[in-house]
Amino acid sequence: MSSAEVNGVAGGIHRFVVFGDICGSGTLGMAEKELHRAAMYAAFDEAYGSVGVEPGTFHQEDRGDGILTALRPDVPPRLMVGRWIDTLYESLRAHNTGRSPRLRLRIGMNAGLVAQDAHGLVGRAVDLAARLCDSAPAKRIMAESQEVDLLVVVSDWLYGNVVAEGGRYVEPTHYRPARVRSKETDETAWFHVPRRTAPPLTGTEREREPRTGVGPSRGDGPTPRTGGGNRTYHIGGDVVDVHGNTFHGDFTGIRKGTAAGVGEPE
Repeated sequence: MSSAEVNGVAGGIHRFVVFGDICGSGTLGMAEKELHRAAMYAAFDEAYGSVGVEPGTFHQEDRGDGILTALRPDVPPRLMVGRWIDTLYESLRAHNTGRSPRLRLRIGMNAGLVAQDAHGLVGRAVDLAARLCDSAPAKRIMAESQEVDLLVVVSDWLYGNVVAEGGRYVEPTHYRPARVRSKETDETAWFHVPRRTAPPLTGTEREREPRTGVGPSRGDGPTPRTGGGNRTYHIGGDVVDVHGNTFHGDFTGIRKGTAAGVGEPE
């Protein structure tokens, strides 16, 4: 059966993709693995039920110590980055109370064109969701922060178009960006630990790709001696690289601010 026959559109349709993985499953015995798998499926089912996604209405694949899911196109993505995450977190917290070892999950989220055939799901949206979940920063966070039971990693597209818009249970200011590099993937991803203002990313993992802004051709002070033209500021992390500029007057530095105010002279 072709993807056109399954999805109704050649090349796939736009779907929300979730890839979940149990942390540290390789260290568990068989009985613990079975318990964790059952609890993971129960938590996912509760989370999907909280956003009105009923069993049998979405595609789900078992990945041993994880789950791959593609939802119907009509499922509102804001519910998935809001109530769904919140419910999953509460379900894990309830299950883990008084238990050792605890069930701890990494979740990769993305949206895009997904095709489906008799063997399962295929598409770049699926590949990226899996790589976000299995990314080096995600694994390091969970390995070094044993108190964290749930880490959510969303794609840059999903953050910019859905998470950043906010909404009930959505915490856009509690996400932090970092680069994800795996195989041919080189993407900005956004990391989130529910109930925390920021995930424990290191300085080397935080997004440090240059942001380019074009300054005015003439400032408020005297005419620059070097002539006119635009000024370009490259800002990445704590380093500011300024080209083709001469500063006059009482200039004290560059203030590091939010995206709306990056590179404002003090």
